[in-house]
Amino acid sequence: MSGAALIGKMPSHWSVKPLRLIGRLLKGTGGSKVDVVEDGVPCVSYGDIYTTRNNFTERARTYLTEKRPQDYTPIEYGDVPFAASGETIEEVGKSAVNLLHGARCGGDVVILRPTEPAAARFLGYATDAVPAAGQKSLAGRGTTFKHAYPDELREVVVAIPPLNEQQAIADYFDRETARIDSLIAAKERVLGFLVEKRRALIARAVTHGLDAKVMIRDCGVPWLGEIPEHWSLKRLKFAARVQTGIAIGKDYGRQATTEFPYVRVANGQDGFIDFSEVKTVAVPECETAFATLRRGDVLIYEGGDADKLGRGAIWDGSITPCLHQNHVFALRPMLVMSEWLLTWTGSVFAKAYFETRAKQSTNLASIASTNLLELPIVVPPDGEQRSIVDHIAGATAKIDAVRATTERTVALLRERRAALIAAAVTGHVAVVTPGGTTESNVASAELDSTNEVAINCRQGG
Repeated sequence: MSGAALIGKMPSHWSVKPLRLIGRLLKGTGGSKVDVVEDGVPCVSYGDIYTTRNNFTERARTYLTEKRPQDYTPIEYGDVPFAASGETIEEVGKSAVNLLHGARCGGDVVILRPTEPAAARFLGYATDAVPAAGQKSLAGRGTTFKHAYPDELREVVVAIPPLNEQQAIADYFDRETARIDSLIAAKERVLGFLVEKRRALIARAVTHGLDAKVMIRDCGVPWLGEIPEHWSLKRLKFAARVQTGIAIGKDYGRQATTEFPYVRVANGQDGFIDFSEVKTVAVPECETAFATLRRGDVLIYEGGDADKLGRGAIWDGSITPCLHQNHVFALRPMLVMSEWLLTWTGSVFAKAYFETRAKQSTNLASIASTNLLELPIVVPPDGEQRSIVDHIAGATAKIDAVRATTERTVALLRERRAALIAAAVTGHVAVVTPGGTTESNVASAELDSTNEVAINCRQGG
């Protein structure tokens, strides 16, 4: 689909132009880490753009030594910088709006420098709106890391209104997006509070139980502190059996093999197993003895960052027989309930233990089975384990319900922000001039009335 088709209907006095007809596209130069200092010449990087929209009205995040700013591309007044790199296609081509005057940029930034009168703030919003974002996603190249270059970005088309309307729309966006962003930030603070509340609730319950008057004692482990007197403290190796799983890709030579389904790290989610794609592995029957799952096994996944260690789920036996790979530990409880073991390994105490003993490679955090076996675990009597697990389930369900509602609100606010920008930069709003004339800028009558937003245009833009 062409860029013009993505824009759709617009006011008759607007025009559709590729970026190459609006200005020059320049790729930044420089980018050596040795030039970065604590204070000096402000520098804009691709990460600044797609994480903060580069709102450097007061202070930058990166500075260059005064000796070498000439090696970096200067950002001039009216420039629109784009992120030329990103981990996802959504990050590539993100533009900045408010820049710190006199900043430089490196090779991970592309600059649009208008050659005709244009409001940089409007162009920033227009090139980030849905119609342009769809075009930029097609321009991005790369597999593990995405890149966009001037030759691709120069063909992205946007709808261009007269300059005074550009300024009016940009002013409106600044006000409205600031309001929406403030609401999003407030909701995200609530989400952070809910995460902490959930974590604290579990931590309190698994170390002190539900009886506020219970006698407590020091358990002897500094980072665990006090536990009820009648609870015991064990090493995991005395509370559960640990299976290490099958090594995938092993060559068995001429040995006879059989295909088995297996659980891999990609199937592991926090609290459940994702069965949308279950792969199989061919192994000799003799290799399955210490890698076959049983109902009630607690699965602990490796992978990602060290703070993710401890995520897990209880195996429900829905696939029989089923193996597990060697980056998924299977803990078979002996002295504790499966639910108690899962709750404990996911607690802040177990996570702190895992992080101190984890090994981190490029994309995998792992822990040796010998370290896992030494994990301290508190063991209440069976009846208390059940009561505590049920209490935690009920209390966290309420917190999770509030969190889900808040996350939906944040998602709706983000959608509202994107829809507002997309509607305005394609002319689907009515710009009110000082004289009150709106006829020339009213969007097509076929548009949903909810997209019509009046913008007060100040004299002189």
